[in-house]
Amino acid sequence: MKIGLTYDLRDDYLAEGYTKEETAEFDRRDTIEAIDKTLRISGYQTDHIGNIKSLVHRLASGDRWDMVFNIAEGLYGFGREAQIPALLEAYGIPYTFSDPLTLSLCLHKGMTKHVLRNFGILTPDFMVIETEEDIAHVEIPFPLFAKPVAEGTGKGITTASKITSPYELQNICRMLLAKYRQPVLIESFLPGRELTAGIVGTGNEAVALGVMEIHLKDHAETGVYSFTNKENYEELVEYELIDDAMARDAKETALAAWRALGCRDAGRIDLRADTQGRPNVMEINPLAGLHPVHSDLPIICNLAGISYHELISMIMRSAMKRRIE
Repeated sequence: MKIGLTYDLRDDYLAEGYTKEETAEFDRRDTIEAIDKTLRISGYQTDHIGNIKSLVHRLASGDRWDMVFNIAEGLYGFGREAQIPALLEAYGIPYTFSDPLTLSLCLHKGMTKHVLRNFGILTPDFMVIETEEDIAHVEIPFPLFAKPVAEGTGKGITTASKITSPYELQNICRMLLAKYRQPVLIESFLPGRELTAGIVGTGNEAVALGVMEIHLKDHAETGVYSFTNKENYEELVEYELIDDAMARDAKETALAAWRALGCRDAGRIDLRADTQGRPNVMEINPLAGLHPVHSDLPIICNLAGISYHELISMIMRSAMKRRIE
């Protein structure tokens, strides 16, 4: 069976002049090599396609695949993660992970939270700031938390993201609106434990593989799982697999969110505990990083005794069910 690989290689974009932060969500070459090696060990024939421009060229040339293992993040717009899946659907080619609707919805954190609220799933109170004029209409009590509405990997998050006054609210919102050229998500700041749950499977067959707690070291940026802390996690962050009452609550909440948003195959749900100790959904990651050592989902699997090979196999088994059906 021929499996195409679609991805955005970070080195390619750095060579074009994009910054480290702009390319933070793109993949390293060794991530692609690890996925390729694992698929070939499992008996698949692999074909490196690359980014969406390469995919367009290959499709126009008549190339086709039995399945595409897609981890491309895209570069522009709220639909950037959905572009390759939508193109593959137009050609009737099956692919791994979530569909265009789910990927676009989950990328926009404000829209995600509207859906979560509709399903009765805990998430912090929030408001989306579209323009500077909206800042004056924020009525959520301090402390607050601010971040770009459609970024990942901690982009736009620093110690200044925690807001305790109207002055700080004005400053951070204006800066984020100008720098990222997209709306800003304002949320109630939750003071509790920071968790992330790893999930594999689709619909009722989805299971939570484990819950990992994030501990910031003394010399990390304080109070937030920021872009800097994530980029330098080996020096600044400690990860712990937990299995207490909160972990069990987090698994239940994460699976409810996963199913509500229609996520597929594998990903992560980020959660944080409120003042009552209840895990709230912060973000849904339906296209989670897959570096075998540095990405959170494989780290969770490693801590839970699940090999990288088994993780990729579970993803493929989940995706193959749609191809058979």
